[in-house]
Amino acid sequence: MRWIHAAGRGLLVLIVVLTGYVASGAQADGPGADGRGPLTLATAGDLTGYLGSVLEGWNRTHPGEKVTLVELPDSADETRAQMITDLRGGERGRFDVLNIDVSWTSEFAAAGWIRPLPRDRFPLGTFLPRVVDTATYDGRLYAVPYVTNAGLLLYRKDVLAAEGVPPPRTWAELERAAKTLAPQYGLDGYAGQFLPYEGLTVNAAEAVYSAGGTILGDEGERVTVNSRAAREGIGFLARGVREGWIPREALTYKEEESKQAFQNGRLLFLRNWPYAYVAASARDSAVAGKVGAVPLPGPDGAGTSVLGGSNLAVGSHARHPDSAARLIAYLTSERVQRQVLTRGALPPVRAALYDDPELVRRFPYLPTLRESVLAAAPRPKSPHYDQVSLVVQAVVHDAMTGRQTPEAAVRRLATELAAVSSR
Repeated sequence: MRWIHAAGRGLLVLIVVLTGYVASGAQADGPGADGRGPLTLATAGDLTGYLGSVLEGWNRTHPGEKVTLVELPDSADETRAQMITDLRGGERGRFDVLNIDVSWTSEFAAAGWIRPLPRDRFPLGTFLPRVVDTATYDGRLYAVPYVTNAGLLLYRKDVLAAEGVPPPRTWAELERAAKTLAPQYGLDGYAGQFLPYEGLTVNAAEAVYSAGGTILGDEGERVTVNSRAAREGIGFLARGVREGWIPREALTYKEEESKQAFQNGRLLFLRNWPYAYVAASARDSAVAGKVGAVPLPGPDGAGTSVLGGSNLAVGSHARHPDSAARLIAYLTSERVQRQVLTRGALPPVRAALYDDPELVRRFPYLPTLRESVLAAAPRPKSPHYDQVSLVVQAVVHDAMTGRQTPEAAVRRLATELAAVSSR
């Protein structure tokens, strides 16, 4: 998702040596005998260009632990594939610290590709409560939250104000405005990220969660999707395409295409990540000054967003694991987290920053985003997450294109997810 595309896109010094790191494979020769030395940080493409300057601050003050940044492709799927190839290479691998999508934590931990981390080494109590859960697997911490994210509903506040209509709080209110107001202003009604890729998994999960359902339970061991809520959520998306208030073109949208459609003045409503609000509000946007943001709606009130963002993990064969842990502590310090927001336009994990008056003036969506993050839920946890996501994408896309009814799609989801979970 874009949030990882863009995610990858003071100093907290802790001197406790990470128990067991040296014994579990850290190099014990030369200057790295204490688990410290140079590092390589792998991330998806840094589209805003902020991460290099952040790492320069570390490299100036840690000359013996300099970090080399490796930027992988913007595509989440390609980034994941390259990371896995490196991690499977064992001691020959290049990557010490990995900036991973929050949905990959369980998969990487179950495969033994990343190390468990001691909770007391990181200031987890200062983070937004929901985000820490994305970094755990089987009750243990395997990563540290770095960037969080939650979906927002962007809307044309000029159009709604002209009609005396408040921002939608329910699906019915969204549908009504998308059907009636949007055509009056020459706009399409509503869009999200509906191309069959990870973004569709997110949109589908949000629809199911908002209706009160779930997809998997017990770390992926139990399939829970066969429910009235799942039928209602998937039915909401399929109905939108069938009735035309979701344009068929949206079936080709990823984050960037949907953002561009809204930013160019073609949509009344858009589900996207906060970076899209920033872009649509910029001076060169066709809708600058006309954009509002509220939490995603649901059937009877506020809906549930999927937690986005990325976590920082230490590879199982990291050359200098103590330095890796120290770098993660630095990148999640309040000073650097402020730069993540102000330089990278990415939502930080530190809770206090969402109440900072200066930041709220500069980023007026922060209170809404905080509300959305606190009410959000992680994507289904599974050691086979990539296969889970592929199933959800394929089945929900068939429902949205009319190849299957929502009822048939939910039954198929249950069957195919059960097959994945049994592997």
